[in-house]
Amino acid sequence: MGAALVGGAALLLLAAGALKLVDPTRTALALAARGWPVPAWVVRAGALAEAVLGAAVLVMGGYVPPALMAVSYFGFAWFVAGALRSGTPVGTCACFAQPDTPPRPVHVAVDAAFALAAAGGAAIGVDPLLDASLWVVAGTVVVAVTGYVILTGR
Repeated sequence: MGAALVGGAALLLLAAGALKLVDPTRTALALAARGWPVPAWVVRAGALAEAVLGAAVLVMGGYVPPALMAVSYFGFAWFVAGALRSGTPVGTCACFAQPDTPPRPVHVAVDAAFALAAAGGAAIGVDPLLDASLWVVAGTVVVAVTGYVILTGR
């Protein structure tokens, strides 16, 4: 199940990065709402790094990509927790092109859980998803879809 948790977090990171790469507008607005105005190209660069990191965890596995993913998810949890404290609408960090809504504690919890799963994967090493059993691949998809549903409220 651990491999599916790490894989699901990576798949979600890849998807969120890809969506922000295509349309950085909501993320730029969420960052500006928190007092960090950045141009769209900066959001796109971060989104590209996010997508590449998610893909690296899935394709390469190992120790370093999951460790970097843990740092990324801890950063997301910190960002949303700050928005929650300030009441700033960030629209689920604008990761999935959702309209601006108040941040929810469940978002912080999901990000923190994925960060902990990734940190655990970094500690023991993660096998590439390409080498995983069908059960692990299915579990990865279930974790990613569940995370998406929880984060977006769909």
